[in-house]
Formats: sequence, C-alpha cells, structure tokens
Amino acid sequence: LAVATKFLGEIDLPENERAACIEMCQEFHTSTQNMAVEYFLRLQRHTYVTPTSYLELISTFKELLSKKREELMTGKRRYEVGVEKLVYAAGEVSVMQDELIQLQPALQQAAADVKEIMTKVESESEDVAKVEEVVKADEAVANEQAEAANAIRTECDARLAEAMPILQAALAALDTLTPADITVVKSMKSPPKGVRLVMEAVCILKDIKPDRIPDPGGSGKMVEDFWGPSKRVLGDIKFLDGLINFDKDNIPPRIMKVISDRFLSNEDFDPVKIKTASTAAEGLCKWIKAICEYDVQAKIIAPKKAALAVAEGDYNKAMAALEIKRAQLREVQKKLADLEAVLEQNKARFKDLQDDVDLCTKKLQRAEELIGGLGGEKDRWTSTAKELGERYHLLTGEILVASGAVAYLGPFTLEFREDQIKKWVDQVNSLDIYCSRDFSLMAILGRPVEIRAWNIFGLPTDSFSVDNGIIVKNARRWPLMIDPQSQANKWIKNMEKANNLSVIRMSGSDYVRVLENA
Repeated sequence: LAVATKFLGEIDLPENERAACIEMCQEFHTSTQNMAVEYFLRLQRHTYVTPTSYLELISTFKELLSKKREELMTGKRRYEVGVEKLVYAAGEVSVMQDELIQLQPALQQAAADVKEIMTKVESESEDVAKVEEVVKADEAVANEQAEAANAIRTECDARLAEAMPILQAALAALDTLTPADITVVKSMKSPPKGVRLVMEAVCILKDIKPDRIPDPGGSGKMVEDFWGPSKRVLGDIKFLDGLINFDKDNIPPRIMKVISDRFLSNEDFDPVKIKTASTAAEGLCKWIKAICEYDVQAKIIAPKKAALAVAEGDYNKAMAALEIKRAQLREVQKKLADLEAVLEQNKARFKDLQDDVDLCTKKLQRAEELIGGLGGEKDRWTSTAKELGERYHLLTGEILVASGAVAYLGPFTLEFREDQIKKWVDQVNSLDIYCSRDFSLMAILGRPVEIRAWNIFGLPTDSFSVDNGIIVKNARRWPLMIDPQSQANKWIKNMEKANNLSVIRMSGSDYVRVLENA
C-alpha cells in the first residue's frame, strides 16, 4: 500500500481515482498470487509473483498512462487544427473573393496602359526607322565625298612626293652658300657676265625692279640694270633666309615666263659655266633651276589642291548636316528607349497583378475544394475532438487493467487471462472508475499497422498471440518465451533482422565473443 501510494502520488489523477488505483494495484498482486496457485494445481506449471512484478505494474501504469494521454491529446489537437483550418479557409474565401474583385479594375487598367504604350512605341519605332534611313543615305553621300577627297589628296601627295626631291635639291644648293661667298659677290666692281646673269634672275624671281641707267655703250639711251638692285639684295642680312623661305608655291606665271624665256633657254645659264666665275653664283643658279622645276609640279598640283579644298569643304558641310541628323536620330532613339523602359515597367506591373490574380484564384479554388471536400467533416472532427477530450479522463481504468495484464498475465494461458481480466474490470468499475466491459488488450495498446507488420514477420494472427506480442513490446523486463513451435523465435528473428540481431546459445563456443562484440 505504501509503495503504491508513494509512486502513484506523482501522477496527475483525481483523489478518488488515485485511491482506487492504489487499491487495484494491491488487488492485481494478491489476485494473481491466488491464480498462480490454481494454475499450478490445474496445469502443474509454476508461476512466480514477486515484489518486482508489483513495482513493474506501477512503473508500467505510469508509463502507459502518460503515453496514451499524450497520444490522445495529439489526436485531439490534430482534429482541432483541422477544424481551425476549415474555419480559416471559409473566412479566407470571402477575403479572397473581395481581393479578386478589387484586383480586376487595376488589372484592366494595367492592360490598357500596356496597350497604349505599345501603340506609342510602334509609332516611335516608325519615326526612328525613317530618321535612320535619312541618316544612312546622308552617310552614304558623305562617304562618297570622303572617298573623292581622299582620291584627290592621294594624287596631290603623289605629286608632292615627286616635287620634294626637287625642293630638297634647291635647299641643298643654298646650303653651299656662306656669308663670305655672298660678301665676295657683293664686293665685285665689275662682276662677270655669269654672275650678272644669275643675280638678274634672282631679282626677277623676287620681283625686284631694275635700275634705269645710261647705256654704257654710249647710245645715249636709258637701259635696265639689275646689278644695283642685286648688290642691295646681297647686302640684306636676311638674304639667305629669304631664299630658304621663298614662297615657291605662288610664283606668278608672268615671272616664270620671263625666267623661262630669258634664262632657262640661255646656254650661259649653266651652273658648270657659272662656277668658273663664282661658287656663290653657281649655288644660286642651281637654286633657280630647282625652283623652276618645282614650279612646274606646283602649277600642276595647285588646281588639284583647290579641288581638294572644295571636296573637303563639301565633305565637312555634309558631315555637319549629318551630325545634325545623327543628333535627331539619337533624340528619337532616346525617346523610344524611354518609352520601351516605361513599357517594360508597365508589363512588369501587369504581370505582377496577373500573378496576384492567378495566385488568389488558385488559393480560392483550393479553399473551395477544401471546404467542398471536407466541409462535411467539420462536425465529425469537432465531435471526435470532443470525444477524445472526454476519453482522456476515461483512460485510467483501461490503462490500469492493461498494465496489470502486461505486468502479471504473460505466463498464463488464454483461459486464465480472460477470467482474471473480467474480474479486474468488474472490480475497477465497482470503484467508480470507467473501464469497458468488452476490454481488449489489443484495442487499448495495439496499433493496427504495427500488428500487421508483426503478422508479416511471422507472428500468428490469433488474439492470444497478438496479446503476447503487445506484452513483449510494453513489458519493461526481458521476456522469457515458452515457444514449443518456434513461432516466437521466427517472429523475433525476422523483426530484428534489419537491426543485425545476433543469435547465441549458452553452450555455443562463441558465446562470450558475440556478447563482447554486440
């Protein structure tokens, strides 16, 4: 009594049930002791009811009561959650219907916006295409003008390339002159004919007018004389610089005609002949001849340069006009790009709204399907949850009897078990604790899926064998099985095969090794 009082005092029970449980624990123990005597007298089988059995009864009762209460509460909560979800779904249907109604105008407006902007984009695309055509045409014209200018430039460059050696020869001729050579020529009182001839050509080339003096031959007439101007030119300290930087590209034709008629056709105007008179005059003669040769090329190049300037001017004008068109193209392209960006934004907004509508529609459909399919279950689930809640308080008696069966009735045959359980059920009910008159250990502690698996593994399907399996599963002590037909042996081996069960015999040579390695 003291042991039961101590251990059962830890369980959450009404006081009347606690007192009844304490009394029944004593009843289980003493009645089983009496049944063991009768069992021996009738079947000659010893069965021992020990204090340990009593402790196992109490521990099994505590454990099974807690486990079953938790299972009931879990099941009750599952049904309650199901009912809550049905109620929530019913409420959400109305909310989602309102949401769909509110989304439709926004969706229609978004679709209209997309359509309007697409129309604008199509119009702008046509404008861009037109401007692009104009720009392409202008680019083609500009490219043709550029090609024409490049052709003229190439020809000018070729001509200049031919003239450059001549120009270099002219400059080389000047390089032979020194200030001392110039001074010698300037100081001549009566310069040789060749020197006079060269200096006269220099003055004419530089467009310097001659002096008019009386004819030295005594004719009494005034004649042109270039020696005076020549000396003045030679006296200029920048004389050589003037020749080096001479404007060779713009010599008037009249001057070149005089040079050609009066000097180039003159046999005495020869650097070789003039060298005998003066080395300075020789260099000047070479320079004049080179300048004349260069002028021939320059006169050919000049119209081409003019044509090049005109072509480049036309090209620059075309490029300026083209750049204006390109700016217009960039402007309409930017406008089109901005419209396309706005279009993409509106498409994205429309898609988001459409997705919201689709999602809301699917949710609404699922909710309606849920309510339609399970709407009739609401009352049943509510009722079942209520029944489970009520049964929670009716567990004590059935679990108490089941614990007694697990703790004490394992060794007994079906007849003795059924007789003892009937007495216990009557005794429990007499103490005002509910316990079904149709008590079944399989109904209280058995699980259909698990029992089916046991049957597959070899456990017989009769109620006595199933009850034995339930006792084995719920007993806290290791079971000793009376198994003349090896049914339990087969069942245990098959059931524990996946757990690598080791089978040993006390007489086996590897008994100790298997235990050590287990």
